[in-house]
Amino acid sequence: MGNSYAGQLKSARFEEALHNSIEASLRCSSVVPRPIFSQLYLDPDQPPFLPEDVKPKVEELDKELVHRYSQNGNLDFSTNQTVNEMEDEEEDEDMSDSSSPPIPYSQKPAPEGSCTTDGFCQAGKDLRLVSLCMEQIDIPAGFLLVGAKSPNLPEHILVCAVDKRFLPDDHGKNALLGFSGNCIGCGERGFRYFTEFSNHINLKLTTQPKKQKHLKYYLVRSSQGVLSKGPLICWKECRSRQSSAASLSAKPNPSVSPSATPEGGSANGYKSGFTQTDSSVFSPAKSSSAAVNLSGTQDPSRNKNIVKPLALSVQLVGKAFAAAPLSLRATDVANGNANGGRNNALSTTVSRPMPHSTSPSPGCAAGDQASMSSSGPPKKRHRGWSPGSPVPPPALAVPVPTIRPATRTEPLLSVPVPQSMLTGILQPQPIPAGETVIVPENLLNNSGVRPVILIGYGTLPYFYGNVGDIVVSPLLVNCYKIPQLENKDLDLLGLSSSQLLSVENMILLTIQYLVQLGPDQIPLREEFEQIMLKAMQEFTLRERSLQMSAQCISVSPGQLPWLARLIASVSRDLVHVVVTQNSLAEGISETLRSLNEMKHQQKLPDYVVAICASKIRGNEFCVVVLGQYQSRALAESMLTTSEFLKEISYELITGKVSFLASHFKNTSLGDDLDKLLEKMLQQRGESVIIPFNGDVSECVSSQEAIAMVSTQEPDLDVDTFQIYQPQLTVARKLLSQVCAIADSGNQSLDLGHFSKVDFIVIVPRSEVLVQQTLQRIRQSGVLVDLGLEDNGTAYQRAEKYVVRLDNEIQAKFEVFMRRVKQNPYTLFVLVHDNAHVDLTSAISSSLSHGEPNHGLADRVINCREVLEAFNLLVLQVSSFPYALQTQQSRISSSNEVHWIQSDTVDDAASEEKLYFGLNEYSKSLQWGVTSPLLRCDETFEKMVNTLLERYPRLHSMVIRCYLLIQQYSQALMALTTMASLRDHSTPETLSIMDDLITSPGKDKNGCGHMLVIRVPSVQLAMLAKERLQEVRDKLGLQYRFEILLGNPASELTVAKHFVTRLKAWRGNEQDDWIPRTYQDLEGLPCIVILTGKDPLGETFPRSLKYCDLRLIDSSYLTRTALEQEVGLACCYVSKEAIRGPIVALDLSEKEQEKANGSENDSDELLIDLDRPQSNSSAVTGTSGSLADNGVSSSSATDKSQKQAPSLNFQAVAHSSVDEGAYSSFTARETLKQECDSLGNQMASSTTPKLSSLSSVSQTFQWPAQSAKDSRAVRVALPRIVILSKAAYCLLSSQKNGNLPSSSSLLPHADVSWLSSLRPLLHKDMSSEEQSLYYRQWTTARQHHADFSNQAEASGTRTFHPRRLLLTGPPQVGKTGSYLQFLRILFRMLIRLLEVDVYDEEEINANHTENSEVTQSSNDHWPDIEIFSKISFDLSVHDPKYRNISPVYTEQLSRVKQEASKETKSEEPKKRETVSMMLTKYAAYNTFHHCEQCHQYMDINPAAQVSDSTLHAFTFSSSMLGEEVQLHFIIPKSKENHFVFSKQGKHLESMRLPLVSDKNLNAVKSPIFTPSSGRHEHGLLNLYHAMEGISHLHLLVVKEYEMPLYRKYWPNHIMLVLPGMFNNAGVGAARFLIKELSYHNLELERNRLEELGVKRQCVWPFIVVMDDSCVLWNMHSPHEQSSQSLEPGSFSKNVSLKSVLQHIEATPKIVHYAILGVQKWNSKLNTRKSKAPFSRCHVRDFILLNIDLTQNVQYDLNRYFCEDVDFNLRTNSSGLLICRFNNFSVMKKHIQVGGQKDFVVKPKIMVSDSVAPIMPLQYVCAPDSEHTLLAAPSQFLLEKFLQHATYKLFPKAIHNFKNPVLAIDCYLNIGLEVAICYISSRPHSVNVNCEGVFFSGLLLYLCDSFVGADLLKRFRFLKGATLCVICQDRSSLRQTIVRLELEDEWQFRLRDEFQTANSSDDEPLYFLTGRHI
Repeated sequence: MGNSYAGQLKSARFEEALHNSIEASLRCSSVVPRPIFSQLYLDPDQPPFLPEDVKPKVEELDKELVHRYSQNGNLDFSTNQTVNEMEDEEEDEDMSDSSSPPIPYSQKPAPEGSCTTDGFCQAGKDLRLVSLCMEQIDIPAGFLLVGAKSPNLPEHILVCAVDKRFLPDDHGKNALLGFSGNCIGCGERGFRYFTEFSNHINLKLTTQPKKQKHLKYYLVRSSQGVLSKGPLICWKECRSRQSSAASLSAKPNPSVSPSATPEGGSANGYKSGFTQTDSSVFSPAKSSSAAVNLSGTQDPSRNKNIVKPLALSVQLVGKAFAAAPLSLRATDVANGNANGGRNNALSTTVSRPMPHSTSPSPGCAAGDQASMSSSGPPKKRHRGWSPGSPVPPPALAVPVPTIRPATRTEPLLSVPVPQSMLTGILQPQPIPAGETVIVPENLLNNSGVRPVILIGYGTLPYFYGNVGDIVVSPLLVNCYKIPQLENKDLDLLGLSSSQLLSVENMILLTIQYLVQLGPDQIPLREEFEQIMLKAMQEFTLRERSLQMSAQCISVSPGQLPWLARLIASVSRDLVHVVVTQNSLAEGISETLRSLNEMKHQQKLPDYVVAICASKIRGNEFCVVVLGQYQSRALAESMLTTSEFLKEISYELITGKVSFLASHFKNTSLGDDLDKLLEKMLQQRGESVIIPFNGDVSECVSSQEAIAMVSTQEPDLDVDTFQIYQPQLTVARKLLSQVCAIADSGNQSLDLGHFSKVDFIVIVPRSEVLVQQTLQRIRQSGVLVDLGLEDNGTAYQRAEKYVVRLDNEIQAKFEVFMRRVKQNPYTLFVLVHDNAHVDLTSAISSSLSHGEPNHGLADRVINCREVLEAFNLLVLQVSSFPYALQTQQSRISSSNEVHWIQSDTVDDAASEEKLYFGLNEYSKSLQWGVTSPLLRCDETFEKMVNTLLERYPRLHSMVIRCYLLIQQYSQALMALTTMASLRDHSTPETLSIMDDLITSPGKDKNGCGHMLVIRVPSVQLAMLAKERLQEVRDKLGLQYRFEILLGNPASELTVAKHFVTRLKAWRGNEQDDWIPRTYQDLEGLPCIVILTGKDPLGETFPRSLKYCDLRLIDSSYLTRTALEQEVGLACCYVSKEAIRGPIVALDLSEKEQEKANGSENDSDELLIDLDRPQSNSSAVTGTSGSLADNGVSSSSATDKSQKQAPSLNFQAVAHSSVDEGAYSSFTARETLKQECDSLGNQMASSTTPKLSSLSSVSQTFQWPAQSAKDSRAVRVALPRIVILSKAAYCLLSSQKNGNLPSSSSLLPHADVSWLSSLRPLLHKDMSSEEQSLYYRQWTTARQHHADFSNQAEASGTRTFHPRRLLLTGPPQVGKTGSYLQFLRILFRMLIRLLEVDVYDEEEINANHTENSEVTQSSNDHWPDIEIFSKISFDLSVHDPKYRNISPVYTEQLSRVKQEASKETKSEEPKKRETVSMMLTKYAAYNTFHHCEQCHQYMDINPAAQVSDSTLHAFTFSSSMLGEEVQLHFIIPKSKENHFVFSKQGKHLESMRLPLVSDKNLNAVKSPIFTPSSGRHEHGLLNLYHAMEGISHLHLLVVKEYEMPLYRKYWPNHIMLVLPGMFNNAGVGAARFLIKELSYHNLELERNRLEELGVKRQCVWPFIVVMDDSCVLWNMHSPHEQSSQSLEPGSFSKNVSLKSVLQHIEATPKIVHYAILGVQKWNSKLNTRKSKAPFSRCHVRDFILLNIDLTQNVQYDLNRYFCEDVDFNLRTNSSGLLICRFNNFSVMKKHIQVGGQKDFVVKPKIMVSDSVAPIMPLQYVCAPDSEHTLLAAPSQFLLEKFLQHATYKLFPKAIHNFKNPVLAIDCYLNIGLEVAICYISSRPHSVNVNCEGVFFSGLLLYLCDSFVGADLLKRFRFLKGATLCVICQDRSSLRQTIVRLELEDEWQFRLRDEFQTANSSDDEPLYFLTGRHI
């Protein structure tokens, strides 16, 4: 590191650096590129951070420096005299400006008419800093704001923007010659000469303008955003007026804080060239000493709340302290928050001062490694060396700055940051006398205490001397800076204003708080903030009750000292108050002096509160912490985890621990440990203690020990994978959230687009976690289920789906992103597991040269490709999501999915296992059992405290670890050979080791417990493992239990004989099997020493019984850090363990008798376990370890008896995912029902006891099992956790209800509180509420990956729309949940690609007349000669019409009537559907989007709806007897299908093709689709069905629905029905389609006739198609070669285009009236092939010949059966209806819209709750008082007829021989009655009804063709009934007279009825009568 050439300029490097600099400046947008010279002076070849390099302690460094440089003689310190000379010289030079006669300089006159006022530019804009300080000034990248001084305005600074390349760097060098600047006032840019610029800004100089002279200061923004004067611009080489140039040489240490970057950003965009030296060592000259000032912020209230930049000046003070080495620990000043760690201003400001002490943002770029070696100071008048000079330039020749701690709350990011953020700049200030504190020599050695000074209120003095022995902490400083809050926040907190507390009140509160702290507690910021808040709330209440101002109740300064001492007096001398008059320095000096001189017997106070009651400045105070424990805990808690781990490794590497190690060489009895162990080894000889099934005293030879295998298979759970209800529920919550994103309308996710799901899981760097995740993926079978891998390859291939965040991730991730880009139809899910682990931003980690893996997650998760990929969902999974829930969070709070609370799970009762997490552990302290689950080892803590006093310089974790190793070693010896050591081990340690050693001895198989010891430092963990292994082996226990190192960076290594034992237990593993996860160690007696910075979510086996967390102490003062440690112990436990804690948990030996006595309890446990085993138990078995998972069975109860959790999730947010269960699961799939292996927690300690009770063990036999399988039930118990005192206090604080509990701590080290005034986080808040709380009150620190996600100008933050967060407590089963989510997401996508179609067999098959005439089954088209001879099949076969009246045929009269009786019982039942995959030929609804039909669906979105035009089209209808006006909406793109008049764009007709046209790329017939209520769900997108060819498609919609349809289908032609039809039925739409088409046909014939086309050549067909036709199939008979011998046919899916083109190609097609296809059902293919063409009813999808059917009309009034009615009319007119049986159409089951029934309501609502109106109430007697209904009369009539069969036609019921005669109409009058349809038209074709006696007559709106003589042809039964229906009463009477009905029928007055409408709604009238 001491390379003295580091500063030399090398020409090759110059070019390279120049090149890089240019490239960087081109690339960078906001970040200012690093100046080239700072690159050159930093040797890039520096090695990366090595543990050896960590921070040598100050004392060693001092000696080393002095030694090295006095030998080399090349460090020549200037004397004080030189310093003064240099100072004078500079002063003289500067004076010349004002006092010597000015050099005459003639300024150019200002242009005509321009402004010449001082302080304004020539454009008249104000440039003065005072007026611009609050303005937001935009400056271009690379420019800085600087202040210019005008000689005429000495008190003002003018603001300019100057390109920073023309300004000097930190050493006063490297400024480019020339100038480039902009005017801030008028915005004029590009001044290339300073002369020109100075004229523009009216500097009015009398001397030659020089930038060096007149650009004086950098301007910076303070934390309040105020622009203020910053440091001087260092034009001269590193020299300063206030500070003389002592040459400083320091051997810098690479930054110790790569992760937590120091407070400053970078000053003025320069990146620091020097290391943040952790202990910056200043070796001052013989006659000079340096002072370090640690001042707090100035009193804000006196500065009108503008906090000035803090003083950071460099002073060399007198000769008095010549030799005092000055150094500061990194912990001396942190950045104003309790966990600020080393983000301190102190060491960093010193680390790279600029001349005039303009330290660039303190400690920028922590860790740009630099070697600073000085080879000689600059001599007087010697401005610097040229790069080529023989003397190497000094890396740093600077005056030592006096340092005051900056107490900003936020550390600024160690990256060059935009100007507005540079708030950490520190400004020079002279030191007032009496403001200095000399830290006494050897303070730490003399007193054994390193005092911690808590910054309070006011300015801290300057410290110098032995500053390494004090620590300055800003822990509470923010509590005293009370923020200004908005009114809404004040109301929330119950305050009237935020300025309620005076300084005096704060001082008293602080003392009171310190007094009440216990001896083993340290002050906590969060706790004190709550006290302050409560005090302010009290004041507010008092103010409101007394109506007086707060001033009346404040303490006067005079009373303060007295009151302060009064409060402190009750503290038993633990809190002292020191009051001084002049300055705080006096109080602090006094305290330190007395501490230094203190005798060892004297008792120290824990806290000294120093108060300065100054008349001038008011009261100031600070707290000096002297308590042995408190001062150490506070100092250590200032370090981040990474930092204290480095500190520990440094202590181990430099051998600092040697004293401690030698202390532990002996046992507590004073014997030499190693010798003792050797002696025991010799005594034992070759033999070892028996591995299992025997006492510790039994020995065997090591060969025997290795050969011992278990005699019977132990009760270990094999890891079968199941899914539990909570996991399923959470997976569904995730799925519905994904659907919500897709439905949100912001186009961020289009689920209809994807047909496949693929995923990758990113996990933190932990080998075990990778293997564990792989195991879950393999066991869950998810790869096969998603169709990603085949069954055979899935096991090996699983590895590519799990990636860990290490150096190789970049390559693997690029491969994944390539897959994402290449598969746009696959939805990828990126699962980021344990997302809270590495939150460092990529930028800050790359700049701070931090640990190599820092910032990797940010690089992957937040990279642009991930954010932009439309087919990638990011799912972040975390147990401790608090750091992801800040104000800058990238995840919308609505996209968070929280684990379900256990109490909300209804079926918690049915689950045998319950989750036992942090809350349960805290609550368990109230159970009152003798051996609680959470324990604190008090004896151990006392030992620790004694050692801490003895070794004040070592980190407490080192001491704790050494002690712990000794404790375990002694416990092992005590339990095997040296019983005398028993009293020297703590009872906790002894009982744990006893349990660990004895449990394998009591077990025939050698099963035992696991103990996890958490040692965060890898070096300490390795030490512990080696030491314990050595003790174990020498005691002969090496076959008894294993000791493993759980290091995240490496795989598990288990001794061979233990692997053999594990394999024997498992029974079926391959030879090469080795344990890869902790769960694989199930049952192995072992100690796992778990190391690493954080536990990473590894799941432990159920044999884990003890978690030793005694090393986790006050360094873990954030919620995440503490809770994730305790999270290790969380698991699922048997219910009994929670219900009966005393029995279940008192496992110490003393309690055995109780357990034996509690047989009744045991019996209770068995109640729900005594279930018979089902025979499939071989497959199941309960699943493996409990840990990350749902709720498992509490024994080997068989799960397959339970229903597999049904996956029939509700129609997911999309109608296209319709309801309907998934196919039922087979037993094999039940297993795959994913489940995170959840298994029984072994309560092995209860096993031996229970098995010894023969009476009890009998009850544990499973029924129907062989004896060898009988097992003792194992109750799964919670783990026992041993905590340090600090952690125990935080976790157990719920017991007495006092805060803080762990939940109120700062949530994560990477975030900070937004305000010290905030409401309390309640323990019982749900996780959703906690998330909202953190989102409101926490903000990301600068190195946090989310920091860059700041609010935009509009105030909205950008959430990433496709990012979700799954949170749940540790080990609850989240992995299982997200794997299940992937599975159901895939199922849902498949559901989106599936469609439910009707699958119903045809009805009335037995009514069919077998026609003798058939056509050959191979014909493609009907032969009209043969076809016209086939008779029409009158029976309706469509299953939709299951419940309508059958049509009378001769066959029907032979049908037995019983059959029809059965049909009565079938009330309308749910129609059968089946799920089909959509094919490429399907019709779609609006939810389908794809590239191909994108154009077809949308108009150019910019043009929007206005691109279509509205055209009226009028024609006269004979049927309606009036003109009809329809409206067409025609998009521009479709106008080619229409003919418009030449002049006025008037619509004339719709173009029709010719019969003879043969275009393969078109269909001839226009397609009409009537649709209602289905603007979203109707299948109106025919693009794929028509294979993209040209076609004419018209939507027929009702007027009131037009806007909706137009919105969803902007590119479709609409035909809008007149408003009068808004309530009409489907008959009206079909009627108008047909009328319009006929009218259009005539128009086209006329038009084409003029062009010479014959009338009959114009194409007369239209297609009328329902909006639910989805797929079309072609069925063809099997070829002879077919394998299947059964008759039948095969079918294939075809397009609508091919069906239409085939039908349109029918020979002589114009002779057919209607052509159609059959309706699909699944039996079509299996049935005997029927004739290829049938003459029968067709519907749903028809080709209609409008020419032939000109005189056959649809009944426009009809709501039901309009097509049956129309087909019967068409057939009776002698026209041909042909159905193509080799085609079928599938109809989708759509749940909304369509022809739905009206909700019939009374016209005038009397009350809201009306009983439903029955159909028989739809008619009433005319003029009666009956309730009138709001529904169309025709609808009421049809519904009435369907239900009134028994009343109207009693004789016809179930009497098909005697049907009801219906003339010219078919109406449904109930399925019990047959209707004989007869046409009254002359020459019509009718059914033969000779000899038929009719049981009734139905006349419906009959016309003039129906006459009396027609009726006289038919014969009626006696008592037959008649129903005549007419439009009104008069026509009813006329009809009866005209048809001479009274001759044969008898009428009564009361038999006249009307539909129950009001007269406005034109009711229909009917009359009933009886045949005489």
